[in-house]
Amino acid sequence: MPSTDYLNDQQLLEKYYADKDAKWLGILLQRYTLLLFGVSMKYLKQEEEAKDAVQQVFLKVLTELPRYRVLYFKSWLYMIVKNHCLMKLRDKGIKTSIDEKNMEIRDEQEDKQVKLEKEKILEVMSEALKELATEQKTCITLFYLEKMSYTEIVERTGYNLMQVKSYIQNGKRNLKITLQKRLEHER
Repeated sequence: MPSTDYLNDQQLLEKYYADKDAKWLGILLQRYTLLLFGVSMKYLKQEEEAKDAVQQVFLKVLTELPRYRVLYFKSWLYMIVKNHCLMKLRDKGIKTSIDEKNMEIRDEQEDKQVKLEKEKILEVMSEALKELATEQKTCITLFYLEKMSYTEIVERTGYNLMQVKSYIQNGKRNLKITLQKRLEHER
């Protein structure tokens, strides 16, 4: 299959809605697997539970997306994974700091604005992460999204401990600078 990197989320969604071919959803979900895993880890704190949550969200997307016309895929996906995690926590009897009202449907106009803002931030974050040097991107992803320790990163990558610390520190700084510039430019 030819490269689809040039297609944005909206174009992939349109292709999916046009021919109902799940390969388009597969491409979209692949783009956001790290995001889903990161959000799941944030709420669930357990790697295996987070991986299960990602799989369950994939299934939910496959069943729900054909029913609705989604305009802002990233925002919609973020809300799906967040709500899934909150429901898992609630089912376990764990209280969250998020008020139950936040899970109710918000006013349409306010919801659209929030979705647009979140989508923009996630898009900028995703693009900024791609711009990091390979070593920095790898270490940042393993440390923050996969919640690995320095030792685990050393074992996984073959970098020494000082390199790992340096890549994370410099990567974090570069990511912050890139994010600030892009967000300021977007305004």
